Amino acid sequence: MVTIAERLNNAYDRIAKAEQNSHKTDPVQLLAVSKTKPIELIQQAYDAGQRLFGESYVQEAVDKVTHFKQCRDIEWHFIGPIQSNKSRHIAEHFSWVQSVDRVKIARRLNEQRPTNLKPLNVLIQVNISEDENKSGCLPAEVQALADFIHDSKQLSLRGLMTITAKTDDLLIQKQYFQQMKDCFDRLKAQYPQIDTLSMGMSGDLEPAVAAGATMVRIGTDIFGQRQ
Repeated sequence: MVTIAERLNNAYDRIAKAEQNSHKTDPVQLLAVSKTKPIELIQQAYDAGQRLFGESYVQEAVDKVTHFKQCRDIEWHFIGPIQSNKSRHIAEHFSWVQSVDRVKIARRLNEQRPTNLKPLNVLIQVNISEDENKSGCLPAEVQALADFIHDSKQLSLRGLMTITAKTDDLLIQKQYFQQMKDCFDRLKAQYPQIDTLSMGMSGDLEPAVAAGATMVRIGTDIFGQRQ
């Protein structure tokens, strides 16, 4: 039976090869997507050295954050769609949120972030493929949302995230990721503190890294199929 540690090593090897092939000098971070996975598997990943975890379902995520509260080096990222009535839990329990796609949610997170905590790190989710089945703001809406987040005291604008339309066409994958990189570069020229471009998953990690991803999100290849 393949262990979580072995799966993690395989994921890191894959990232390293993608970095080498694309001549990247800055390391790409691995976000282990642990949504729907039991605490036991997250513990195994933590014991193997993984520290960044991504969750999508608020109550399940809060339970996990609470369970691991003594592990102060874990970095929890919320990566799922955000409902207005769940925003307070996200503001209070996470250090990163990657799925902000409208001003209304950004405003609520800013107002609900406890003042005794550091500002909440925020990525704007962009629907770069303009797929009606995907969450995220349209590319033309990024600037206004970025300006609002930047001006919010309890939020820290850190970059962009995308989940592209599913396709096996490598050329289309590359086009989407390059469009995201262009959007990221334009925003970084205005806000130099931006440093995170979260894109690419198990099925399209390599073209995402080649285009300039600084973080990839991998779930199934680490934790197995969703139950």
